[in-house]
Amino acid sequence: MSPDRPTGHTTMRPLRYAINVTLDGCVDHEAVTPDEESHRYWAESLARADALLFGRVTYQMMEAAWRPAPDGTWPDWMDDWMVPFARAIDAAPKYVVSRTLDGVDWNAELVRGDLATAVRDLKAAPGRGLFVGGVTLPLALADLGLIDEYELVVHPVVAGRGPALLAGLRERLTLELVGRHELRSGAVALTYRPRPPG
Repeated sequence: MSPDRPTGHTTMRPLRYAINVTLDGCVDHEAVTPDEESHRYWAESLARADALLFGRVTYQMMEAAWRPAPDGTWPDWMDDWMVPFARAIDAAPKYVVSRTLDGVDWNAELVRGDLATAVRDLKAAPGRGLFVGGVTLPLALADLGLIDEYELVVHPVVAGRGPALLAGLRERLTLELVGRHELRSGAVALTYRPRPPG
């Protein structure tokens, strides 16, 4: 929904699907190596989100990579320019959709029950927006028509294999380009919104 609707209408906070993707549509996190500029871009994008929505696999992968040690230090492999992104991920509230996890921490809570109902409830809360990442959960949310914005950073890489963007989507999705930002690496950040039917 548009944030400038007339008074009296309930505005839901948008759900944004944000992910790196190769030219041939691969969304495997190992298919591209984000550089300093793209890390800065994603840190700024995360600042527009009130919370992150992950499936189990993405949550555990992000936790393993971006959660600081108990004493607050970052891993030795992390360059200084990665820290703002790591801080943004670490500090963000997180909702985790999982049928198998018994519990989560790291500023997180489990999402149980009907997915559509749970996500609509999250969207109905006041705020600037929610980000969802990963592969499987965004596909389910796209099938349910719950994603309001697709933020894709398209990298000049051809992976030739790996999971493809929204592979298995049940219905054709027609999108409208609403934002474009070129990075020095040749990657292009593209923002789309679903085109209304008709």
